[in-house]
Amino acid sequence: MIVYEATKDEFINHVFMDKLVDKLHDNFNEKIGRVNKNELRSWENSLQYMSRVLSDKEIPANAGVAIEFRIPYTSKRVDFLVSGRGEKKNSVIIVELKQWDFVEKVEGKEAIVKTFFNKGIHEHIHPSYQAWSYAMLIEDYNETVQNEQIGLFPCTYLHNYKKLKNNDPLIDPIYYYYVDKAPVFVKGEARKLQNFIKRHIKYGDNKENLYKIEYGRIRPSKSLQDTLSSMLKGNTEYIMIDEQKIVYEKALELAEKAQKTDQKEVLVVEGGPGTGKSVIAINLLVKLTKQGLVAQYVTKNSAPRNVYSTKLKGDFRKSRIDNLFKGSGSYTETPEDEFDALIVDEAHRLNEKSGMFQNLGENQVKEIMYSSKLAIFFIDENQRVTLKDIGSVDMIEKYANELHANITKLELRSQFRCDGSDGYIAWLDDVLQIRDTANTNDLGLNYDVRIYSDPNDLLNEIVKFNKLNNKSRLVAGYCWNWIKEGKNNCDIHDIVIPEYNFEASWNLGNTSTWAIDAESVFEAGCIHTCQGLEFDYVGVIIGDDLIYRDGEVVTDYTKRAKTDQSLKGIKTLMKNDPERATKLADQIIRNTYRTLMTRGQKGCFVFCTDKLLETYLRDRIQRISNEYVIKDNLLFEVAEDKGKYLND
Repeated sequence: MIVYEATKDEFINHVFMDKLVDKLHDNFNEKIGRVNKNELRSWENSLQYMSRVLSDKEIPANAGVAIEFRIPYTSKRVDFLVSGRGEKKNSVIIVELKQWDFVEKVEGKEAIVKTFFNKGIHEHIHPSYQAWSYAMLIEDYNETVQNEQIGLFPCTYLHNYKKLKNNDPLIDPIYYYYVDKAPVFVKGEARKLQNFIKRHIKYGDNKENLYKIEYGRIRPSKSLQDTLSSMLKGNTEYIMIDEQKIVYEKALELAEKAQKTDQKEVLVVEGGPGTGKSVIAINLLVKLTKQGLVAQYVTKNSAPRNVYSTKLKGDFRKSRIDNLFKGSGSYTETPEDEFDALIVDEAHRLNEKSGMFQNLGENQVKEIMYSSKLAIFFIDENQRVTLKDIGSVDMIEKYANELHANITKLELRSQFRCDGSDGYIAWLDDVLQIRDTANTNDLGLNYDVRIYSDPNDLLNEIVKFNKLNNKSRLVAGYCWNWIKEGKNNCDIHDIVIPEYNFEASWNLGNTSTWAIDAESVFEAGCIHTCQGLEFDYVGVIIGDDLIYRDGEVVTDYTKRAKTDQSLKGIKTLMKNDPERATKLADQIIRNTYRTLMTRGQKGCFVFCTDKLLETYLRDRIQRISNEYVIKDNLLFEVAEDKGKYLND
């Protein structure tokens, strides 16, 4: 969708006659919605500069000009487009406009800078990255651009920014990749921008290429399809077995059915920790994209998205495939059935409202369903870990009925984490007193559970295992504040247990891939950075919010850190409805530790700040079936002739 389009001469005339902003305002209100004052101000300023740039007589009078082009299937809008023809092919210039006059480089994050906006200095995407990523989105999803080989040439114009003679942060070497793909033009470089446009546009097209971009058929490009497929090929991490394959094939069947019948379909897949929900979701994303369908992998929590997109990037820049991975709040204004399939992992984490201030949209479950022909929800209701988590099978069924969608429900039962031990999950539920189970004394044959009295010993063991393959991590309950000054500094320790001289920092804020970063083993992950992911071995520090008193495992929400948002609003709820508040807080704390203690495929090592809880956990392990004994914290099988360590 394009808010404004004209030929070059028409655009210049509209600017000169002071008609352009009025036209933009009216068109924006009609096509998108109410425009804010900041946007009006930016149009007033930046488009005057673009009018001067295009006044060059060598830029064809009938070249196309478009302002505010919304890229299909995204909320992204391209500021400015110029279309025409070069010597050999059609061309479109993509211009990202900025009014910035200050930039500070940010190290440790890909393509991020700091600049002044919203009354303060904040992080922002580098403008060259923005322009380049918009070009890649159009190229990867517009079939007309692909088939007719329309050349897309991104750049950025910061007309208020004065470049430094030496060591300018805007073009620092850490941004070279994107600056090379999308050149930067600043104050005093209007002539250079004119030359860039003239290099690619020598003849006008009367807006023809703008029409092709706006109305071209949307489907994934062949290069994107092939690259994603090659990334999974031979990768044992994503091989599906048994019932996982059954769910996968059913989802493909429903996707085909939704295409043929134009009937909305909903698939609900229930499964506990380690049943392979994410493996199926990633395989479906790749397969549906390979079939030419527009699909996205959706989670509320950013950690799984960032880790899986990083693992899948191959020879691509990670940002090239980022549009396949979206947050659950991305669909508040999406037209009905715009996507062929939305694959929602960790659906229990969905929220009612979206946005930073939880003031956008109506309900994420409904919006995802409304926006797609096929909505797939992978869910485990026992992993809801904040007050805002609303995802449930009942809610999915409610909105499926409201939107007249066919609903299919499947369940994953087999356990592929915790060394394939369904027994450990049932044992853990019994131990944490989440539910009564028949399994009170069986961990499963090969799962390594250890209780440590000293957190330093636990960390040392995790570090030792991590040296093998970078698949072991330390996590903790959220009972320690995240110190603002140490957000990006591992030398500032958030988690302090003085009686053991133990200190550690939470996972750093300057990376989105803590779970796979090479040096992150000494940082503790929290529920928000590890849910939906798995390791070989996980070390869990249980804080004072989970204790043992008078024969019962007891929770205490007041021991949670003030910086934890999981229980935000609990004090107000406690005043208004103390019984419900107590029940919800208790459930969230138990679910949090259940989730943390099921991240390990091969083993879980535990330290408790509450010594009575430590004693209780040791006792529960020692009560394990008479066929086993504990020796030096290891599970030891008793046989008639000899024993063997099951942890070996």
